[in-house]
Amino acid sequence: MNQYTRRQFMKNTIAVGAGITGFPMVFIPKIGAAWAPKTIVHPNIDNLRVVAITDENMITGNAPDASWSRQDELVNDQLVWENMDKLACSLTEIGDPGAAWKTVFVKPPKKSWQETVVAIKTNNLGRQHTRSAVMAKICATLTDTIGVRSDNIHIYDGSHGGGMERKSPFKGLPPGSRIQGEWGGIGTSTDINADAWNGSTDCLKYLVNGFVDILVNISMCKGHSSRFGNFTMTMKNHLGTFSPWPAHSGGGLNYVIGINQSREILGSMDKKSGKILFPRQQLCLVDALWASRGGPQGNSTHQTHFLAMGTLSPVVDYQVATHFREARMGWKPNKNAALKMLTEFGYSASDLPAGGRLIEV
Repeated sequence: MNQYTRRQFMKNTIAVGAGITGFPMVFIPKIGAAWAPKTIVHPNIDNLRVVAITDENMITGNAPDASWSRQDELVNDQLVWENMDKLACSLTEIGDPGAAWKTVFVKPPKKSWQETVVAIKTNNLGRQHTRSAVMAKICATLTDTIGVRSDNIHIYDGSHGGGMERKSPFKGLPPGSRIQGEWGGIGTSTDINADAWNGSTDCLKYLVNGFVDILVNISMCKGHSSRFGNFTMTMKNHLGTFSPWPAHSGGGLNYVIGINQSREILGSMDKKSGKILFPRQQLCLVDALWASRGGPQGNSTHQTHFLAMGTLSPVVDYQVATHFREARMGWKPNKNAALKMLTEFGYSASDLPAGGRLIEV
């Protein structure tokens, strides 16, 4: 199984041009560090690499505004799984899917894979939810390829997860995988120390207390208000991990940026440098098999046959917002808000690879 070694860490650091000096072999508990911009969030994958695939054959019929259950019936599960393997290969630049996934998922130090706890943040707001094939592929990869126990996989939405098993009864999950719904709700206080937003807020307990080792972010591709960029994807998805109220009562995009720079999302940080000691959010995925111009409530408006994947949430959102939602679909984002997502993490549009384009598989 993949080991997070100092040699691998240093090799990746040199490759992407960052100056991290090593990897400690302990998990550091809650500290007050602020995340250092441009710090590597994943030891094996460039922060700026975002890959995508469009394949009309992933859906077997035409139903742009169908219900979740009808969409699930129309999805070609096998092809979605194959395409997600292709995305993992492109993201890691490794040709073998098994080796690619073992590069995406990094084992926490001093734990076996069977002891590792994985949380999957899904979006259960309104009528657009992660499709079963996408969720099942991530879970099956974790169990069958990586070696995580199925009962250590927890699928949640702390804000809107009530009734998740009824609203989106994911099929094909490894037996024992836990659909947790709200997972106890959002009620544990933590401190956010970020330039964009600084203060105390509430978060899901299992991220504050360190119970969760690895976090996977699976978002929808929906519209939202201009103050959030005219879209909601992986960054705003964590308003189901942290209390959403500060975002809607004055904090706006600054709050969304702040929580996405937190140790609860990115992982433990060195208290002097703000650099990541061990990556918690190891994968961000946008399920846009169907998508919507508006939102966040209501059915999808378009059948878009699209999936995207990366490791640094603001880069994923910026690339999908500008190159998929705007350039392909004509859904214009609030450019200032979209660019702020990049700049608050230390990047500009000119830093993006492949001439700033999405890397299409």
